[in-house]
Amino acid sequence: MARYDYNLVAVGAGAAGLVSSYIASAVKARVALIEKNLMGGDCLNYGCVPSKSLISSAKLVHQLNQHDRFGLKEIQYQVDFPLVMDRIQEIIEAITPHDSVERYTSLGVECIEGSAKLVSPHELEVNGSLLSTKNIVTATGASPAIPPIPGLEDSAYSTSDSIWKLRELPKKLLVIGGGPIGCELAQAFRRLGSEVTILTRDPKVLPKEDRDLAELVLKNFESEGIQMQTEVKVERIEKKNSEQQVYFRKDGVEQHIKADHILLATGRKPGTSGLGLEEVGVELNPDGTVKVDPFLRSSIPNIYACGDVAGPFQFTHVAGHQAWYATVNALFSPFKKFAVDYRVVPWCTFTDPELARVGLSEEDALAQNIAYEKTTFDLSGLDRAIAERNNYGMIKVLTKPGKDQILGAAICGPHAGDLLSEFVLAMKHGIGLNKILGTIHAYPTYADANKLTAGVWRKNHAPDWVFGLLQRFHRWRRNA
Repeated sequence: MARYDYNLVAVGAGAAGLVSSYIASAVKARVALIEKNLMGGDCLNYGCVPSKSLISSAKLVHQLNQHDRFGLKEIQYQVDFPLVMDRIQEIIEAITPHDSVERYTSLGVECIEGSAKLVSPHELEVNGSLLSTKNIVTATGASPAIPPIPGLEDSAYSTSDSIWKLRELPKKLLVIGGGPIGCELAQAFRRLGSEVTILTRDPKVLPKEDRDLAELVLKNFESEGIQMQTEVKVERIEKKNSEQQVYFRKDGVEQHIKADHILLATGRKPGTSGLGLEEVGVELNPDGTVKVDPFLRSSIPNIYACGDVAGPFQFTHVAGHQAWYATVNALFSPFKKFAVDYRVVPWCTFTDPELARVGLSEEDALAQNIAYEKTTFDLSGLDRAIAERNNYGMIKVLTKPGKDQILGAAICGPHAGDLLSEFVLAMKHGIGLNKILGTIHAYPTYADANKLTAGVWRKNHAPDWVFGLLQRFHRWRRNA
């Protein structure tokens, strides 16, 4: 085309689309942002923000239940579930202005409400109008995957998107899926008073985490009364009055469980349907994500994709990370382009205790035949954690044999996601454990655990011959 209306059009106003349009406007490109539903996308409206708000209420209930451990007596409280859920909406409303049409319009972004469909590599149809653009960034996220379970459509169920509509606490909640989303919400509802059972087809709950650290979380689940069944196949659901009978097969034997509500946490599918991507020649991967190259270009070079719709990670922070690369490459290619960097990608599961990791896990290292050394620090010995009756968990760091270079770090414990940041920074910029050990950390803090972990590594690598030499040196000094 000889002339375009825009330099860039971002489709989807979740984390990826917001960052993309923000960057484009900041470098004075003409940019439009199209959203058919809610500004802020899944993270603000259905994901990170509401789930962490629910978790915080549930954690307070858990602490109140343990009041005697903190020297308190005769604590009385009552969980008002509708009030808890209303509080979540209040928090969403408080954050909404950060992602609002008004804010992005003030930044120079043209915000358009409506469904977009590509009609050519440079044209989109929105609300009956045709927009032309030099580049398109597809940032349409993902939505909950609904498994084909007979009887599901007639049962009382929610997904991680729709559960925020509940105003009555389920007495018996069945969670189908044992990944991060299922586990976070299962624990929160259990702490608020629901009887909770997790069913998963995987051999383990939290299958992508280090087993030794995941087991610390699962032991906590068991102590709180959460039931778990692994390696099961849900076969059908039969509704009887206000309850659902969920039939599943385990070890070849059919069993069933009663639930008055079901939470589906069986993964998320990329939001490519109805966009016209395949019609204009954009290739998709077998899992439905947009096939992109290292520069986040699709098979049509001026159409980019980032966030959940592109994969390979479904994290808000990765969506924002990808959006920078997609936007800069779209606006400045062929003069300059950057390959997206996935070398240091952290993530955190916000159970209690939290699980966070970056880089290689032990399973990764073994599978890839990568040699490593392991250093661990038990958080039962951390002063701040002891003071708060929160001394449960472990830090694990993998390093190159004989060196302090960090290959990966994993943490199970309080504030694990925050503690991980120091290791993320260290890996990103080539900082080893010796430099972490040589850095002053405020006392008493949880972050001091990172320095103590580095101290364990240093102690394990101290040469014995040096200590023998020092012993003789000090003996000589006493006698000189």
